[in-house]
Amino acid sequence: MSDDLDPRADALLYAAGRAQHVARVIAPALERGEWVVCARFADSSLAYQGSGYGNDLEELRRLQSFATYGLRPDLTLLLDVPVEIGLGRKRAGTWNRFEDTQGVAFFEKVRAGYLALAAAESDRFRVIDGSGSVEESDRLVREAVTPLISG
Repeated sequence: MSDDLDPRADALLYAAGRAQHVARVIAPALERGEWVVCARFADSSLAYQGSGYGNDLEELRRLQSFATYGLRPDLTLLLDVPVEIGLGRKRAGTWNRFEDTQGVAFFEKVRAGYLALAAAESDRFRVIDGSGSVEESDRLVREAVTPLISG
């Protein structure tokens, strides 16, 4: 990590942010009966801080459960893109500390972590091939979500 942040400290900071977001935004919205869509949730910490940085996955699961008050998504969409394609796309955009400091091997571990989570919880995950066009990915996302919101 470019900022020399210890991997455990990194995991704790993400968990703290997630706890605040659940307490102040997600839980109140759910209590009002609203739909909640998050770009990233606890699975991201398992993939990045666990698979990527090597923190113990069981410890992270307990930490994420504590941070989220045990809240779990009904549906998780995993837009899967081969690492080389994803990094190629990022070269045109704004990079964050992960892209600035980590190599292909790190992102291969993160991708493998996400795919392992999806395989272990196939009832909750929908893996979507995100390597095509934006329009194709959008169509696949809509196909995955429509049965939930139209029923």
